[in-house]
Amino acid sequence: MKIRIYKEVQIDACHRLLHYNGKCSSLHGHRWKIEVWVEGEPERTTHILIDYNAIKEIVGKYDHQTILNADDPMAPCIEKFQRVITTPGDPTSELLALLLRNDLNTYCKEQGIDATIPRIKVWESPNSYAELRLED
Repeated sequence: MKIRIYKEVQIDACHRLLHYNGKCSSLHGHRWKIEVWVEGEPERTTHILIDYNAIKEIVGKYDHQTILNADDPMAPCIEKFQRVITTPGDPTSELLALLLRNDLNTYCKEQGIDATIPRIKVWESPNSYAELRLED
């Protein structure tokens, strides 16, 4: 029996787009809303597919963080004062959707959870989001 669950997590984080010519090339913050759908076979004894808190923790690693392209010369400067999460490219909502899906898939595999992430949305404002679907 396949089950699909949904979890919404909100985080606050700042980023900048190194290879973008516009306002987003400056360091700035967002209240990000992350929507995650997980689908699979629940565990037989507990009937739980994945703990909602596990999703919150995986997404939460980005909460109150500075997220920068690994090539961004600003990263080493900021790291002198606080942690920086670096990404393999500009930390757009599109890339964050992919990275979060990968993190969630890795967690499921490590925990022996028979699940996939068929859909994830990363909102960087109330009217702008990137959506990644399994078929993408």
